[in-house]
Amino acid sequence: MTDLIRADGRTPDQLREVVIERGWSAHAEGSALISFGRTKVLCTASFTNGVPRWMNGSGKGWITAEYSMLPRSTNTRNDRESVKGRIGGRTHEISRLIGRSLRAVVDTKGLGENTIQIDCDVLQADGGTRTAAITGAYVALADAIEWAREKKFVGQKAKPLIDTVSAVSVGIIDGTPMLDLAYVEDVRAETDMNVVATGRGLFVEVQGTAEGAPFDRRELDALLDLALGGTADLAVIQAAALAAQGE
Repeated sequence: MTDLIRADGRTPDQLREVVIERGWSAHAEGSALISFGRTKVLCTASFTNGVPRWMNGSGKGWITAEYSMLPRSTNTRNDRESVKGRIGGRTHEISRLIGRSLRAVVDTKGLGENTIQIDCDVLQADGGTRTAAITGAYVALADAIEWAREKKFVGQKAKPLIDTVSAVSVGIIDGTPMLDLAYVEDVRAETDMNVVATGRGLFVEVQGTAEGAPFDRRELDALLDLALGGTADLAVIQAAALAAQGE
């Protein structure tokens, strides 16, 4: 499988170049500009001391997320959803996916009665915007939690983060399983899948669809194995970004 070269020079099991610019925003408590190749997503984490009314007195915190795409993040301009007067179904779906993915690796009791709002804004789209958003949002979340610890909103010995989380796309193109699909690959994939996994290799969410012929168990297993290899690599990149000094 690794002998096949894709249009951009990658092998089937190779990620695009992933760059995380941590602390990109001067204002947010945590932030990261993440690039998966030409896909670029700005992830910010905003901290609030307190929780929604329905959680008061629970001793637990809350993580929520919103996702959006800038009008010219794609080849043609799309109207802002705020101007349209309604949020689209895809936007709702991805926002909820990001929130679920992050909450899967957070001990809400360790967070205390605090809220962190994640905003993921797609600046440029070339496939994999939701997976890039999840991967970058984790870095922004980690920094927001450490900001809160410094401000004594979170206990010094508390461990709100119990694992890392990242996401990647996989698909079958011309019969070959491939990792981290760019747009030109995504649109012609016979099977398309987004996989969210923790640093320990546990699945948070698997979204898979046969765009043409149905796929079998062998193909599913190959795609999941490929995805876990990708998320393991992403976890290393996240750790390196968070370990970097001078951010």
